[in-house]
This record gives sequence, C-alpha cells and structure tokens, in this order.
Amino acid sequence: MFAEQGPVLRGFFVRRGANEDAEDLVQETYLRLLRAHDRQGGAIANPEAYLFTVALNLAREQAVRRQRSPLPIDDLEALTALLSSEESVEDAAERAQRGKRLQALLNGLPGPTRAVLVMQYRDGLSYKQIAERLGVSPHMVKKHVVRGLSVCRRALAAPAGAR
Repeated sequence: MFAEQGPVLRGFFVRRGANEDAEDLVQETYLRLLRAHDRQGGAIANPEAYLFTVALNLAREQAVRRQRSPLPIDDLEALTALLSSEESVEDAAERAQRGKRLQALLNGLPGPTRAVLVMQYRDGLSYKQIAERLGVSPHMVKKHVVRGLSVCRRALAAPAGAR
C-alpha cells in the first residue's frame, strides 16, 4: 500500500503547501496507520479511507502550526515596506521597532485573517490556493486580506504610543 499510495499522498500534501515536509508527512501518515492497526488488534476495515483521513488530519495540523508560527524578521520587513507609503530609508533601530510592532499587530488579528496574510505574504500563495486550504471562497480570502492590511496600515500610521 505504501508504494501504491505514496505518490498520491505526496501530491496531496504538496497541493496543501507542504512542499518541504511532504515526504515526512507521508511517512507519518503510514506510521499512524500502523499504530492504529496495532491498537485495534486486527485489520482496519478500509485502510485506504483511513489513510486519507489521517493525511487530511495531518494537513490540518500543519496548517494550524503554520498559522501560529511567527513570521521571520525579513518577511516582516518586506511586509512593512509594502504597507508603508514612505519612500525614505529608515535606520535599523526604527525598522526593528516597526517589525516588532507589525508582529504584535499580526498576532492581534483574528485567526483566519492572520492565516490568510501569512499564507499570502510568507508562503506566496494565491487567493485561490489559500481558499482551497481554508475551505472558503477566494472572495472571502480577499476580504480577509483587505481587512488585515487595513488594520495594519492604520496601526502603522499611528504614533507608536497611540495604540
């Protein structure tokens, strides 16, 4: 079954954004299948269905982990530059302060809005890809992006102590 379903599972995980982790997730899927088989003490009625249920759960777990992981500072600076209407070069201390402020803003956003912004700016996914992962329409993804960027722009435009 591993040889037969392995490539299908790899593709399943890659389509959900786990390019680097696809092989590990395939192996974890089979490991969980084997553990379940041992716990039950007998054959699983439909191993293929069980396998893809486990794979779907692993993909969801990974999406949650990805939502909770902080953005690297380089990505924060790129997002800050995108959001900023100023063309002047900021000194390093001010840039670092804006990065911390933006990270705090992102952490304060509602979960789905933050997840959409992270998937778009950190992972480089399209609205359609994000919509497929979250199980919503591309229009809803766009609404989350607009709301999130609006909150970030307003907060970044306000003085640091005025939050």
